[in-house]
This record gives sequence, C-alpha cells and structure tokens, in this order.
Amino acid sequence: MIVGGGEGKLETTLQPTNARLSQPRIIAVANQKGGVGKTTTAINLGTGLAAVGKRTLVFDLDPQGNASTGLGIDRVDRKVSSYDVLMGDAPIEDAITPAAIPNLSVVPSNVDLTGAELELAGMERRSYRLKEALDQVASDFDYVLIDCPPSLNLLTVNAFVAAQAVLVPLQCEFFALEGLSMLMRTIDRIRDAYNPELEMHGVVLTMFDRRNNLSDQVAQDVRSYLGDKVYDTVIPRNVRVSEAPSHGKPAMLYDHRCTGSIAYMRLAGEMLRRERAALAA
Repeated sequence: MIVGGGEGKLETTLQPTNARLSQPRIIAVANQKGGVGKTTTAINLGTGLAAVGKRTLVFDLDPQGNASTGLGIDRVDRKVSSYDVLMGDAPIEDAITPAAIPNLSVVPSNVDLTGAELELAGMERRSYRLKEALDQVASDFDYVLIDCPPSLNLLTVNAFVAAQAVLVPLQCEFFALEGLSMLMRTIDRIRDAYNPELEMHGVVLTMFDRRNNLSDQVAQDVRSYLGDKVYDTVIPRNVRVSEAPSHGKPAMLYDHRCTGSIAYMRLAGEMLRRERAALAA
C-alpha cells in the first residue's frame, strides 16, 4: 500500500529490494477488447514495480501511444519509437526513455506504428522482431511490460513471442468472458508454434463497482472459470485513475491516496509474491 509522501513522491509499505533476476520477466499486458483498463494497468503496475526497486521497462506497442502519454512522454519527444525498433531503423537503446519515476523507462509509441503490421508482413522473422530487440537489453531490466494494442494482430503476436507470460485486464461487465476464450486459444497457438515458454500469467479484474451487483456476479463467474489464475486484487472504478493520464502521470503519482492507486500497488505486491512462489515451486 502507498503511504505518506506528497504529489510527485512515492512511498510504499512494500520493502524495496536490490535482488536482480537473471533475465527480465517479460509480461504482455493484453486484451483484444478496448476500454478494459489495459494501458492503465500497464502504466500503474510498472510504476508499482519501479517503486519497490525493480528496474522496469514499459514497451508501448499500441499505435495510440496512450502508455507513453500516461507516463509523461510528450509526443514531440518520441523521436525514436517502438516503430523504429520493430522496423530495425534504430536500436532499442536509442528508443528507451526515462520516465519521471526512478527505475522506470519507456519505449514510446507514435502514429507511425499504425502501418507497422502491413510492413512487418513482408519481413523475415516478422514474428520475432520484438523478441530480438528486447534480447539486446536483457541485462538492463528486471521486468518488461508490453502494452499491446486492443486487437489480436501481428503486433500482439510479436508481444506474445517475446513474452514469458500474458496478463489480462478484464472489465467487470456483462460481456467480460466473451473473447477471453479466443485470447486463450491465441496464447495456446503461439505457445505451440513459436514460444513454448508462454503462459497465462493471470487475469486482473478492473473497473469493479461495489454498488453494482453485476460486478460481483462477473467476478464470481471469472473466478469459477479460471480459479487461482484470477488475481485476488481487484481494481475499482475510480475517477482519479481516469484523470491521471491527462496530466501525464500514473495514478500513483497523481494521487497516491486514491483507492485506485492503492489497489495498483497491492497488485504489484501480489504479482511479486506470485513470482516468488513460482520460482520456489
């Protein structure tokens, strides 16, 4: 949980650690449905991991560039972007941009990425472009979070080939489970064809409204379907979290006391606990 500190300062009850992973944990944050809190989760989970001392990179693979904006990277400063990295026009080191949060960096996106899928289609090893780029900076980070586009296209395939796991933000609404089975089938296909390491890391329930019985029902349905793959931490619907991107800040920096910020810090803590348990198994 976040405690103390004023605006622009993060203090947490989680203990910072200097322990380094032998290689980065690369996690694709994905859902083919837009408006489910995917980018918000990538931004704030990355901030939470950085706040406890994990060297974290957010790779913005969404042509909308919302993760870059939400982490304060102005569009005029995105001279080298994720598009340039995927096309091989620039090394990933040139694209990595420090965020305002210590330990957190961004590979920003811009509108050029919109045409990347068509251009990638004719390239050799088109599904491995992101993996090969991230291999160049493997020793520099503990965690890489890939903010995927809201579709199952070649950009998302690149993310799944590069990642070890997929984290799925899932909005607490009536059609929540529609499309989740399609996403899971895609993960299975990528595992079989390209990346045998890929796994479903988990599902994060977002935009939970305690005043709405439907949110409780959706949460129960998802938990009965996926069991312990669903995170215990639930992200509430929160206006301060919605406001934060317009100020170029993650919610934890914009208002660390709001319920959304507290939930995302808990999510970061739960992820680290799950990671430690998996390593110990």
